[in-house]
Amino acid sequence: MNNKQLADTFTLIANLLEIKGEIIYKTIAYRKAAESLISLPREASEFWKEGKLLEIPGVGKAIAEKIDELLNTGKLQFLEKTKKEVPEELAAWLAVPSLGPKKIAMIWKTLGITSLSDLESAAKAGKLRDLPGMGAKSETAILEGLASLARRTGRISIGRALPLANEIIAALKKVKGVVDAQPAGSLRRMRSTVGDLDILVAAKDSAPVMEAVVKLPRVTRVLGKGEFKSSIEFTDGVRAQVWVHPPKEFGTALQYATGSKDHNVLLRQLALDKGLSLSDHSFKKVKGKGEIFCATEEEVYKTLGLQWIPPELREGRDEVALAKANKLPKLIEVKDIKANLHMHSTYSDGELSMLDMAKAAIKRGLKVIVFSDHSVSLGVANGLSIERHKQQAAEIKKIQKQLGGKITILHSSEVEIKADGSLDYPDDFLASLDLVVASLHSSLRQPREKITERLLKAVNNPHVDIIGHPTGREIPDREGADLDMEVILQAAAKSGVAMEISASPYRLDLDDPHARRARELGVLLSINTDAHSEEDYDMLHYGVAIARRAGVLKDDVINCWSTDKLLKWLKGRK
Repeated sequence: MNNKQLADTFTLIANLLEIKGEIIYKTIAYRKAAESLISLPREASEFWKEGKLLEIPGVGKAIAEKIDELLNTGKLQFLEKTKKEVPEELAAWLAVPSLGPKKIAMIWKTLGITSLSDLESAAKAGKLRDLPGMGAKSETAILEGLASLARRTGRISIGRALPLANEIIAALKKVKGVVDAQPAGSLRRMRSTVGDLDILVAAKDSAPVMEAVVKLPRVTRVLGKGEFKSSIEFTDGVRAQVWVHPPKEFGTALQYATGSKDHNVLLRQLALDKGLSLSDHSFKKVKGKGEIFCATEEEVYKTLGLQWIPPELREGRDEVALAKANKLPKLIEVKDIKANLHMHSTYSDGELSMLDMAKAAIKRGLKVIVFSDHSVSLGVANGLSIERHKQQAAEIKKIQKQLGGKITILHSSEVEIKADGSLDYPDDFLASLDLVVASLHSSLRQPREKITERLLKAVNNPHVDIIGHPTGREIPDREGADLDMEVILQAAAKSGVAMEISASPYRLDLDDPHARRARELGVLLSINTDAHSEEDYDMLHYGVAIARRAGVLKDDVINCWSTDKLLKWLKGRK
């Protein structure tokens, strides 16, 4: 079995156990193992042969024994037993927005249906509305969720795509004769989801590169191998195309392959205005003979009389006009981020203690961190009571004293915005916190008007400082809430609350169109990792990429402010 098959097996176990009602920590263990397996740089079977399964992150003794059984027999008795208790088909129901494991179990046990088609038929026939805890609105939400599921495109999160692309590029740069290798397409433009991976290589001799491509680790199928292009598929189903261009043409090739189509149309028109024809190989004179080769993208844009345009901006909006006028903004960079204002510890659902998370932040040069563990009503995330928050506040003071001036640690909470728009804690307690993040996690399928009004209450609450991952989306599995974002952003501009860009590649929320509109309205932004582990800090670049796509400057983002300015802003909001 390959890594994808192993990961799929453990994901299925986690899903079935969740529907069965197993304790959350068991399902989390299987999900972590699946995530680890899918991202391994080599096959788990190699670790198995070496007797090193326990060296795989997220794999303990029990999981290792199950991997051993799967690799030995191709089957797993525990899974077979679980499938007898919970029908395997029900696992697919978890992908339906608005359907949680408890509701799935209730529908299955009450109506005896297991397929998505039967679920849709039951909803259309009005058979769900009279079930316990259901109603006409719940029934409608399930039908909308099924429609949403049908709309999914098969694109993958940039969080899966970019590490794999970097792995491919690192391997190809080691091939003799390779001058450069870069990602292209929507990946290089840092869109939140991508289709296939596009990789460009600069080399005089393409043969060694093409041979290296088809021999990359975890390639399960060679879809095509030519003189200058090869296509492959990896064990997790992701596909990649690799092109080789002569070094002297690499600039035009990279610009062309990065796109977007609309951006490229604008550049080609500029070239024609100058009597040139631009292709992925070179500039050619429209009349007469002559050819201009560009080894770098900078040369391409210079030939057109433009500033070099960052890939994130190349969507055919206003970037070419700005570059022509030499007025492109100085976009935010990862190095500009000084604070992480939304993160978790073992007080709720984080993996590390506050002290360990603080030390990890110091290693990364952060000046301010804010522990915003979940509020009490989010029981699935071990939300904190007011009493536990007070204990956390006392511990933060001790850690601050221990670490001294190396970092400033603030006490917050990610407060649940409940179904009626009220917040989890009373105002007097919210006022005692250094910072308040308010977020939507539940009832995301409420009608547009209702859920917009619900979020507006949080935006206008004087104790709320940041709206966390505003739409609540999860890429690629869950669409965000149907919010009237124009109304929300207009209100945020008036209240002064900051809107978050979650850097988690599985959220990236706000997305770049809404972040762009927020900037136009003068809304403050906050780029946070929502870190639950030390590794999560390193997701920051994804959030910064979304901000760059939106044309965001560092002054627009409160995480870039000095500690004094940030603290003064927070104090002014009390």
